[in-house]
Amino acid sequence: MQTGCNGSNGINPINQNLPKGSSFVIATDAPLAAVTSFSVQVQGINAVDATGASTPLLTGTPTVDFARFNGLQTLLDMKAVPVGTYTSISVVLGPGTIGYLDTSGAGAPTIMTLAATYTQSTVTVPLATPLVIATAAAPVGLNVDFKLDKSIQVDATGQITGQVTPTLAITAVTTADAKAHVDEFDAAVVSVDTTAGSFVVQGPHGEQFTVVPNAQTDWDGKTTLATLAAGNIVEVAGVLDKTDETLDADEVELLSSTGFTANGQVTYVQPGTGAATSFDLYVRGVLPANTGLTLGQIAQVNLAGTEDFDIRWMHNRMAQFLFNPSGLVAGQSLSIGGPATGAANAQAVTVKRVVLRQWGFNGTVVAGSINTGKDTFQLQITGFAGVLIPQKVTVHIGGGTDYRDGWGKLSDLTDGATVRVVGLLLKDPTTGAPVLLARHLDDGKGI
Repeated sequence: MQTGCNGSNGINPINQNLPKGSSFVIATDAPLAAVTSFSVQVQGINAVDATGASTPLLTGTPTVDFARFNGLQTLLDMKAVPVGTYTSISVVLGPGTIGYLDTSGAGAPTIMTLAATYTQSTVTVPLATPLVIATAAAPVGLNVDFKLDKSIQVDATGQITGQVTPTLAITAVTTADAKAHVDEFDAAVVSVDTTAGSFVVQGPHGEQFTVVPNAQTDWDGKTTLATLAAGNIVEVAGVLDKTDETLDADEVELLSSTGFTANGQVTYVQPGTGAATSFDLYVRGVLPANTGLTLGQIAQVNLAGTEDFDIRWMHNRMAQFLFNPSGLVAGQSLSIGGPATGAANAQAVTVKRVVLRQWGFNGTVVAGSINTGKDTFQLQITGFAGVLIPQKVTVHIGGGTDYRDGWGKLSDLTDGATVRVVGLLLKDPTTGAPVLLARHLDDGKGI
């Protein structure tokens, strides 16, 4: 998400000649059942001080899909802004559309769209902790969480009306806060500097960032800094450096070196059992933009049996055992990549690589299912993924699972509690039932 100052929001602009410090914006969202996308042209995000003077935190007026991230956080932009103490944030929304999954017919689900109408297009959110920008200080920024489940309105029968009451939670954060971690940022490599030990990427809205790996950086597969090249498409996770405007990478994954990459969620697998010969992918992101795939629409990916299947950040033979053509299931978050010619026809996509990714699954804890001895519980998934996965799902907690928003251990959960599990959705190779391997476990009260 990138935005710029909008002169029609009624807020006085701040003096841009003041000394400047670094600020960044991190974004995530919470889902609504069946909603696949909420794409809106963002016409302004401005930091406002106590006098009413404002400054833009981002540049441009791009169209952003607020439903793309759920429990995951992405870097929107980083820029220098005038020093000062900002007590509220003003967000200005332009034209938007709502996409939702239609499962009323037989066979594969389809996508329907509605034009969004706002009860108010400008939303001002007071900050519980002010955003303080200072020179020669570590970058500070915002975590912007768009609450789709509270924003998109439905009628008495549960049908989406198209009306949107924008509801956002905005928090000031430092680079050390968990809400400032960049979980995934897809970008194209612009240049590589092996001498400096860094590379420059360009994000989906044209913004450029310098990425600095280190000895602890987890490189996916055989990729290294020396093997990266301009034009490669990568996904980066990490934290913003405390001393400069760079992204310190803890994970780098090569998404494509041969032409295109796309990511989204599986909505249909054919056949339903055994090795899949094709699957439908709801496209949430695609690079480059000039392929035959369309954001917010479903593409059919055909499988020849020669594709490389992998699990993001799992670099061992177990990955091929857990995820392969027989391990595809509706609701999984995937990225695909291959030659550009393979993406020319959205109804006959061919790929070289299929990668299972983590995503956020909202739901409620099934009564009586919490088992602290086995570190498991059952989740009744809600939201968009709940339409694709109506059955109860067993969640597995591991040593790498972290607890956010107040919880500290599995026994803190209670029957019926609302939770968000960010992790990998797998098909149990023995039973065929979907299971979740949790990386983050969020208290759902604030979602």
